[in-house]
Amino acid sequence: MGLVPSMTDLTPNTPGLVDRLLRTAAAAALVGLACLLYAAFPHNGPLLAMVHGTVAFNFSGAEFLRAAAAMYCGLLLVFHLFLYHETGLTKSQRVFALAASFVRSPQAVWSAGLARADKTALLATLVKAYFTPMMVMWLMGASVEALFHGVAIAAEGTGAGWLDLFNRHGFWVLMKTIFFVDLLIFTVGYLVESPRLGNEIRSVEPTLLGWAAALLCYPPFNTVTGQVLGSQATEFPQFDDPTLHLGLNLLLLGLMAIYAWASVALGLKSSNLTHRGIIATGPYAFVRHPAYVCKNMAWWIGAVPAVSFAFDTSTWHGLLALASVTAWSMLYALRAITEERHLLGVDDDYAAYAARVRWRFIPGLH
Repeated sequence: MGLVPSMTDLTPNTPGLVDRLLRTAAAAALVGLACLLYAAFPHNGPLLAMVHGTVAFNFSGAEFLRAAAAMYCGLLLVFHLFLYHETGLTKSQRVFALAASFVRSPQAVWSAGLARADKTALLATLVKAYFTPMMVMWLMGASVEALFHGVAIAAEGTGAGWLDLFNRHGFWVLMKTIFFVDLLIFTVGYLVESPRLGNEIRSVEPTLLGWAAALLCYPPFNTVTGQVLGSQATEFPQFDDPTLHLGLNLLLLGLMAIYAWASVALGLKSSNLTHRGIIATGPYAFVRHPAYVCKNMAWWIGAVPAVSFAFDTSTWHGLLALASVTAWSMLYALRAITEERHLLGVDDDYAAYAARVRWRFIPGLH
């Protein structure tokens, strides 16, 4: 995780075998630590205990996470032995060097502060340690569910009514496939970082507000967010009128497809809380935050049944339901604003992009 030196560390010299093994060991140690912390958190227990597959071949979430970590560490070894030849401390090595310095003299480290490269390495490692196991597990879940519903459609064929087939399997195979694409891109983005690939982490969000705005949208913190703001949206909203039901859910899927398209456009630069270069292609050529816009529009569609029911109960309950959905959208607006502030503070690239793409969320509205 984060096994890449900063640009200032690169020299034309070729590292020896011992240096390459040390790089691999540092990264592998952080991978193992991240997986252990993920597994130790009670919130992740049900996901890790869940069994997937068939009677003949099945595996638990915990077994999958261990296998994925072992495979990634094996790829790291191959990468550093045969492909990566630059010298200099990697981000993983910087983190262990900082830890060792802090153990020896915490007061001296605290008083001196962190050099920019060390601070970037530490924050980047925290980002990857938090998000990577989560993305890996979500990717596995989306794959299994997409496969399950796809097999069910193939087995049932056209025997069932088309609307019934859409409700039971069609919607879900499309939604989970969209999630699979999005999660695959972000998983690879967190796992792979290299100056040669143009996706090196240049900077990490430096403020507590920026981190809070992002983390409140992800487990386990989003549980608290949901308790405070409420949660009205559902992935697959149900409507009594068949035409309305099909039309709105196809629109929801279309919005989520654009959301995944934004991830594809980001490519290897995909990750939260980091600056890895500016993308101005795909949906980013039209608005600066297409993923947030489409996800929130999909949530608004998903919230229609709950909000409608709340208004049927009373005007007050309806207004509270609307306020809940609005609050979630405002949280994502805060994420966008903090991200832009971070990117603008690193270099002039984002300012130039913002001058070309004027609209933050909706064309015609700043």
